[in-house]
Amino acid sequence: MLLKTSLRSFFAHKGRMALSLIAIVLSVAFVSGTLVFSNTATSTFNKLFAATASDVAVSPAVPKGGAGAADNGGKTLTVPAATLARLAGQPGVKTANGDVSVQSATLVNPKTNKAVGPTGGAPTIVGAWVPQPHSPMTITSGSAPSGPKQMMIDADTAKHANLHLGDPIRIIGDQGTFDFTISGIATFTSTNPGAALAFTDVPTAQHDLLGSTDSYTSIDLYGDGSKTDDQLKAEVSAVVGSGYDVKTAAEQQADNQKSVGSFLNFMKYVMLGFAGISLLVGGFLIINTFSMLVAQRTREIGLLRALGGSRRQVNRSVLIEALLLGVIGSTLGMLAGLGIAQLLIQLMKLAGMNLSGSLDFTASVPIASYLVGIVITVLAAWIPARRAGKVSPMAALRDHGTPSEGAGNRVRMVLGVLVTAGGAALLAAGAAARQLGAGGSDLGLGLLLTLIGFVVLGPLLAGLVIRVLGAALPALFGPAGRLAQRNALRNPRRTGATAAALMIGLALVTGASVVTSSMVSSTSSEIDKSVGADYIITVNHGGLTAPMVAAAQGTSGLAHITEQRELPATFTLPGGKSLDEYVSAVSPTFTQDFSLPVSSGSADGLAAGGLSVDATFAKDNNLAVGDKIGIDYGKGHTQSLPIALVTSTGNQIFDGHFFATIGTVTQAVPADQQPTDVAVFGKAAPGADVEKTLTALQNSLNAYPQISVEDQAGYKKIVQKSVDTLLYLVYGLLALAIMVAVLGVVNTLALSVVERTREIGLLRAIGLSRRQLRRMIRLESVVIAVFGAILGTGLGLAWGITAQRVLRNSGLDVLTVPVGTIVVVLLLSAVVGLLAALLPAFRAGRMNVLAAIASG
Repeated sequence: MLLKTSLRSFFAHKGRMALSLIAIVLSVAFVSGTLVFSNTATSTFNKLFAATASDVAVSPAVPKGGAGAADNGGKTLTVPAATLARLAGQPGVKTANGDVSVQSATLVNPKTNKAVGPTGGAPTIVGAWVPQPHSPMTITSGSAPSGPKQMMIDADTAKHANLHLGDPIRIIGDQGTFDFTISGIATFTSTNPGAALAFTDVPTAQHDLLGSTDSYTSIDLYGDGSKTDDQLKAEVSAVVGSGYDVKTAAEQQADNQKSVGSFLNFMKYVMLGFAGISLLVGGFLIINTFSMLVAQRTREIGLLRALGGSRRQVNRSVLIEALLLGVIGSTLGMLAGLGIAQLLIQLMKLAGMNLSGSLDFTASVPIASYLVGIVITVLAAWIPARRAGKVSPMAALRDHGTPSEGAGNRVRMVLGVLVTAGGAALLAAGAAARQLGAGGSDLGLGLLLTLIGFVVLGPLLAGLVIRVLGAALPALFGPAGRLAQRNALRNPRRTGATAAALMIGLALVTGASVVTSSMVSSTSSEIDKSVGADYIITVNHGGLTAPMVAAAQGTSGLAHITEQRELPATFTLPGGKSLDEYVSAVSPTFTQDFSLPVSSGSADGLAAGGLSVDATFAKDNNLAVGDKIGIDYGKGHTQSLPIALVTSTGNQIFDGHFFATIGTVTQAVPADQQPTDVAVFGKAAPGADVEKTLTALQNSLNAYPQISVEDQAGYKKIVQKSVDTLLYLVYGLLALAIMVAVLGVVNTLALSVVERTREIGLLRAIGLSRRQLRRMIRLESVVIAVFGAILGTGLGLAWGITAQRVLRNSGLDVLTVPVGTIVVVLLLSAVVGLLAALLPAFRAGRMNVLAAIASG
């Protein structure tokens, strides 16, 4: 009987639950789509790694201080060709291939003088075409490269750059600039990970990329089946000795999966986090829906109680309806998630990553979808269900309406004030904390408590804020304005829950805007205070080679240039402790182009053969000026340098850097074994036109399209653009939560119109026009939306300002409140209110007056 009653009630009010259903579908779809996309990407890459792994691979051991040459324009590590000959004759080896592959070279289209391939994220890989037993690529046009002037590229790069067989193409690498003709185009048999790939024959790759024909970057071995991979690895390791990494196919796959998996997992958890925000917002919508349905069915529930229904049965009846809503919403959301996963795959394709094959729909997807959708829905309906269980049988004799809320207001106020005060105290403690860890913990907990506190206090704040917001409505809009204000105040709990949904999304938008604006301002301030150089020269990937530096030096109007390169090294501290770090080797003019924040010591000590450390490193390791640090650069290159300067922390340009002059480093590492520059800085000569010199410098480096030449203003714009990209991504991910919140406003107004059907009929009967009625509903919606925006903006400002204070010693030392963004958010909230009211206002205006009066 209970199930039958719940089913009848559910389908009788299905129209009133439609928007709640949509909210569940959208939120679950985001969860489902994220999981399907993540599973599909992981599965695709696993297949690629399995196809490309040799039975055993031999490569040079990476220096302890860094992750390899490609990351910092470092010297490419190689394996002698003689090693290949030795391993080819090893028992159990069927095939041994020497491979050449670098990520420090740039592909250029000579016709356009533009770089070919991705500008960020995925690499450009240039190497030798070596046929493999399980090659992930097949030649689909032309032929394999042969000779010093032929090159083959992958099909995706050819398509994006509009390159064809016979077209010229250029390589700019550590060994110089080389021109080729496209002889062939190869296509991935599984997936393109987003990289641009180009191949020459082996001798050409050795000469043009490594500068020597007697070395390789790695050796791939394939067994004859007589030995396992582990056995072959052990024997090969004994042959090559120390200084090499020898890995089986399984170890190669695990390493590749780890590098790609970290990125995919980051994406997955970020997207699931924003899906969780949407689910939280959707929870308020569901609470409002069931609260209003319970209020509208007071007489019905009272009759059920009068016929013998217990409180528990009524409670269960409402929860069963919520369960049905959750099951239907989760099912539809899970299926809609397949579409979202496909959309994400297409977006990745635009970014250059083709995830081919079918969607990977594992058991985790339905489990997560139903678990999330059903649990959130049932939990959200629990409070309205308890309220329904408290309806007495005598309620059947009364008109239905909104039950009084005064009884719990005092408890709500005390609880809300205590929680909010606790959260505010934690935010204040976080802002005052000197340590990042402690401040971050206080910020996280304070953020959670203030959010809960505002949600609890929402109904009480509604009375105060809406009276102020709506004070001008009667004067501006007459009776419609007065009625709109009173309607918004009629049920503060409902208004508070509706506004809370908007509040969460807008609080996060405001907080993120404060942090990113402060990030840009802080970086700009640091550049103004610390950078004296007029020009900043950087490269997209790889390093700035000697010909590039020479071209910059030859520009007229320059007083000097300052080079900076990074050398991986192992530090041995006075107490014997070892740490893997990077030494930033710079020109002596570095101290002229940068104002180092001196904590102790002197910047002049760098020129005398000293080393700089930052204050945090010195404090953590109990170091002071004059202490000596042993530095091992690898391959027997070592030196001991005294600490000449301790730099103050809180500056992103210098924090974490260990500066020494190039001359000092060259005493241990020969110049031809040092990596290329990661950046070069220029200073205009006295009396030179700074703008004209910038143009001349750009023209000098025009042959290298991967290089960026900017003055300080241009560099600030690049920083602003990169931060804006991050902010827009956050806005995009929060758009779903805000969309669900807008559905909440529509839902509240629509159900409110149904609840007030008789009242609307009476108002129309005594002279309220349809236009005034629609205006009343629109104004009510605007007031609720602006109320939510005000709470969200206030909360977001508190979060954003606290976050800036917590990060003030990590380079975020300038607080900037984006007033323009806040004004736009408040104005858009009013627009959102207007749009949300369109459908409910239209439906209210079409009501038959007599039928409305007779309802109920």
